[in-house]
Amino acid sequence: MISARSVGGLSQAIAIKTKLGFHNFTIYEKGSEVGGVWRANTYPGCSSDVQIHWYSLSSDLYPHWNKSHGLQPEIHAYWIKLAKKYNLYPHIAFNTKVLSAEWDNAKQQYTIVAEDVSSGKRMSSVAHVVISALGIMEAPNMPYEIPGIQKFKGVSFHSAQWPSSIDLRNKRVAVIGSASSGAQFVPSVSEDPSVKVVNFIRTPTWFNTRPHIPYSDTEKWIFANMPLAMRLHRAWIMFWFDFPSIIPPSDKALKKRREAMTKYILDNAPSRYHDHMIPDYPPGCKRTVANSGFLDVLHRPNLTLNFDGIANIVENGIITKTGEMLPFDIIVYATGFVGERYTMDVRGLNGATVQGYYDAHGGPTAYLGTAIPDIPNFYMLAGPNTGTPTSTLFVEEVQVGYILQLIEPVLSGSASFFTVKASPTDTYNAKVQERISRSVFVQCCSWARMNGTGKVYNPFPWAVTLWWWWLRKPNWDHYTAVGAEKWVWARRRKAVKSTMKCAAVLTLLWSCISGSARRILYGMVAKQLT
Repeated sequence: MISARSVGGLSQAIAIKTKLGFHNFTIYEKGSEVGGVWRANTYPGCSSDVQIHWYSLSSDLYPHWNKSHGLQPEIHAYWIKLAKKYNLYPHIAFNTKVLSAEWDNAKQQYTIVAEDVSSGKRMSSVAHVVISALGIMEAPNMPYEIPGIQKFKGVSFHSAQWPSSIDLRNKRVAVIGSASSGAQFVPSVSEDPSVKVVNFIRTPTWFNTRPHIPYSDTEKWIFANMPLAMRLHRAWIMFWFDFPSIIPPSDKALKKRREAMTKYILDNAPSRYHDHMIPDYPPGCKRTVANSGFLDVLHRPNLTLNFDGIANIVENGIITKTGEMLPFDIIVYATGFVGERYTMDVRGLNGATVQGYYDAHGGPTAYLGTAIPDIPNFYMLAGPNTGTPTSTLFVEEVQVGYILQLIEPVLSGSASFFTVKASPTDTYNAKVQERISRSVFVQCCSWARMNGTGKVYNPFPWAVTLWWWWLRKPNWDHYTAVGAEKWVWARRRKAVKSTMKCAAVLTLLWSCISGSARRILYGMVAKQLT
């Protein structure tokens, strides 16, 4: 069973079909179509932050992307095409949300309870393996801590739930938040001069330039027809993103970077905002926002930034902390997503739960962001501490390959279940948190920390290349295998065969080398005698 509210679930399903030849699985999809975040987020200007050639499956590179960064309709169409190509639709239960998965140790399988989101009807099924692809942007974060948020009589919604029928013309629009989503849709929303936009910013963010560069017809032809061209292009993008993590910059270089980013913001933003636009924390502590037009449109007369803070929301608008009342017709919340809690009830051995494990460890915690002790045959994509400034899809692809190796013995009947041990999980996470404690991630209040200032649960604090290396194959000593006698013997036979092959190759090489040495020695002796 795959609970797939992100494209990672589709990636896992494709790999299960193509790599394992296994077809008896069900994908539970809360929405009415595939695509995860790229189906749900339809706000104007929605696009990938990472270059699109690295934000696509390595097994299904696409040569005809229009620009360096894909827009939402194009990316969504890509995933629909893949779902059709690999015949995934018969496996998908649409408009269905998984409520719980409870392990039955006697039967060594999960009982799944799911709900039709339209009718509320509940249904149950069983599964030997559960893969959670909920992602980190599954539950929109509504700032209910703002007094009066539910009193507003106008139209209000989270940017991840953008109404397709909304008409903003001649409306007064409040945008609360200015991170990645807000910075993407504010330029589009404010393009119509009849729309009066006020963007409320609590904390400024760092911006860098990331223009959407069109691919020429020639480049698309090269990608489509020249072998390895796309893969080399993709490899270059990966190197460009990952190099700063492989070889961390010096303090001097970091200082210059901060100065350059400060200059970039001040050079592009109107002078009246300069005193409010520069963050007081170092770049990298929070997600750096790609400036795809946000700073430029701040010069528009129908767009205003407000840094006064929100005291409360009333029926017809917002009262700032300075006491000013601003009337609005529409409020858009660009306030991110809930990452602290796991939204599905998963129960394993002896009553262990995912959320219980999180709570016991001070926040989201997992082994390699993928497995949790005492939760058999359960694996997560984009779990705790898997966030990188690179391609989320690449991170998930690495996990997909890792998970395949863990579930193959179960699906083939060679093992009943695997569960990660507590000790290596604790060791791994102690290493993660120790590294984070010396990093930029602890130098600001962030959504990636418990309650904003506690445990840092989202970033992976090393290069994504190291992530790939660690997850290229499981360390089986870190797992407990149950009902795995066939699998154990198969591994032993494979190890013996590998040893014998190596021994045979080494013996042959030694024979060749020693034979050549003898001939050389005989030749030297014969030459001396003559």
